[in-house]
Amino acid sequence: MAIRPERLWRSRLKNGLQTLLIMGALSLVLAVPGYLLAGGFGVLVSLGFVVAGAFASSWVPARFILADAGAGLLDRHQAPTLYRVLDALYRRAGLTRAPQLFYAPSPELNAFAVGTRHDGGIAVTDGLLRTLTLRELAGVLAHEVSHLRHGDTRVMSMAAAMTRLTLWLTTLLQLSLLVMLPLILAGEIRLPWGLLLVVAVSPTLSTLLQLALSRNREYTADLDAVALTGDPEGLASALAVLEHHHGRWLATLFGRQPPQGLDWLRTHPPTEERIRRLMAVDEAPGQRLPSHLEEHAHEPPVIIERPGPMGRRYWIRRR
Repeated sequence: MAIRPERLWRSRLKNGLQTLLIMGALSLVLAVPGYLLAGGFGVLVSLGFVVAGAFASSWVPARFILADAGAGLLDRHQAPTLYRVLDALYRRAGLTRAPQLFYAPSPELNAFAVGTRHDGGIAVTDGLLRTLTLRELAGVLAHEVSHLRHGDTRVMSMAAAMTRLTLWLTTLLQLSLLVMLPLILAGEIRLPWGLLLVVAVSPTLSTLLQLALSRNREYTADLDAVALTGDPEGLASALAVLEHHHGRWLATLFGRQPPQGLDWLRTHPPTEERIRRLMAVDEAPGQRLPSHLEEHAHEPPVIIERPGPMGRRYWIRRR
């Protein structure tokens, strides 16, 4: 079973248009405090900082995140089965760089892409490796390969940089208003109250737009993962396991039922909706796991040796 090409292209086109609209909205929200502080020059400087910061943060923070997580690089001889799966996924995705798989000794169930398609990799936690079957892991890895393939880490880095800069500029503007408060009360300075109202809600609005962008790209990564594996049930099963694990944690925090109606505050779409979309994929011939791995599809992958943390010096030194 695989997703039909026309549906995948429609999803990618819709994703691209939504990304452009959300990034445009983030730029407008950022432009307001920049304009009030320094006019048109402030807008240009703000956007310049965002572009420069995004390109820098697309690779530097990822290495520090891995260092803080105590991550280590899984070599091929330590996880041969997973690397065979990754080799197939990279080949189908058109990624020419050799795959890199990182191991984080955390009991949490998590996986995430780091870097870009040219120098990135995928990190998985110990909890994920011990819980999911090889078939389910193949779906999760394909999802992360899709993020690398389409540069989602760079897009999200830029959105995060815009949100942070909006918060900083808004705080600076509020401090400036406090300094000028005597002149404002004396009527010597007139303020555009409409723009100031926009400034007051800018940090919240920017955060919500960033979350919407993240959810939008998750849907497309799901469909792209199905195109790579030809197996929507594998990813759907993995999502169900992850939801059960995280839902159980939320239940201990909030009681028997986690609060509902706050989907717009999530970084990921609702799992039920993701599974529904996956199971609605059109039936067509598709590639699954390499044939020599099918017999182990319903078992957790064998990790011959778990690496130790590489430390901060390695991540700072390595490009």
